[in-house]
Amino acid sequence: MLAIIGGTGLYDLPGLQLIDRLSDTTPFGMPSGDIVRGRLHDHEILFLARHGAGHRLLPHEVNYRANVFALKRAGATMLLGFSAVGSLALEVAPGMLAMPEQYVDWTRGGRERTFFGDGVAAHVSTARPVSAALVGAVEAAAQRVGARLARGLTYACVEGPRLGTQAESHLLRQLGCHLVGMTNVPEVFLAREAQMAYATVGLVTDYDSWLDDPAQHVSVGAIFERYGQTLSLARQVLDEVLRAPLPEPEPDSRQALATALLTPDAALSDEQRTWLSVLRA
Repeated sequence: MLAIIGGTGLYDLPGLQLIDRLSDTTPFGMPSGDIVRGRLHDHEILFLARHGAGHRLLPHEVNYRANVFALKRAGATMLLGFSAVGSLALEVAPGMLAMPEQYVDWTRGGRERTFFGDGVAAHVSTARPVSAALVGAVEAAAQRVGARLARGLTYACVEGPRLGTQAESHLLRQLGCHLVGMTNVPEVFLAREAQMAYATVGLVTDYDSWLDDPAQHVSVGAIFERYGQTLSLARQVLDEVLRAPLPEPEPDSRQALATALLTPDAALSDEQRTWLSVLRA
C-alpha cells in the first residue's frame, strides 16, 4: 500500500474517499496527526500531514519515528513524500518538481533518527536510499501531464528552522548537493529501517542563498508565493500517479532488515519483539 506524507500546503487529498481515520499512539510517541485511510481512483492509500493540522510543527519538532512507524503499522509498503526545497543548481529552476535519489545528512543530531538502540542493535544499508521504481512512476506521471521534473539529484537536509547563510549554501554546492531542505532526514532512513520503498517529490521554490543577486535569495514570502503555484502542479502529478498501476517495492527495501539485525531474538523483550514485528512485516 502507498502512503503519502504531505508537506507544506499539502494537508489533504481532494477526492479521497474516507475509509478510516487512525489516531493511535506508537511505541515512539504520537505521529503528527491522524492517518487517513481512503480510496482514490482504484488505489487504497494512506495520508498523513507531516507538519500536523494547521502546520504547527517545525521540521525539527516532527516525530519522524512515530510517523513512519504508524504508516507501516497501517499497512504501508511504499512512502511518497512531498516537501518544499531550495535549489543549489541553476538548471533546477524554481517552479520545477525535483526528486532526489541521494541524501547528505547536514542536521545537527537533535532528531531521533533511528528505531534502533536501547538494546536492539541494527545497521541498515542506505547506499541507495530511494526507490527507483517509485521515482520512475512519478516521472512517467509528470511527463503525461506536461510537468517539468528533474531526478537523480542529491538532497542536503539541514536542521532549520532558520534559512541558510550564503556560505552554507556554497558549501553544500561544493559537497555536490542539488537541493536543500529540512524534512527528508531522518524520514528517508527510517523508511528503509521500516522496510518501505521511499521517494520524495520536491517542490522547488527558490535558489537558496548561493546566487549573488540578493533578490534571488530565499525568503518565506518568496517560498509561499512560488509554492502555491507549484503545489497545484504536484497535485496533478500525484493524481496521475494514482490513475496508473503502482510499482512493486524493490527487494532491497522490503528485505532491509534481513541481515541488518545483530541482537538475537532471545535477548529481546516482548515489547521490543512487538514493535520489531511491525518493521519486519
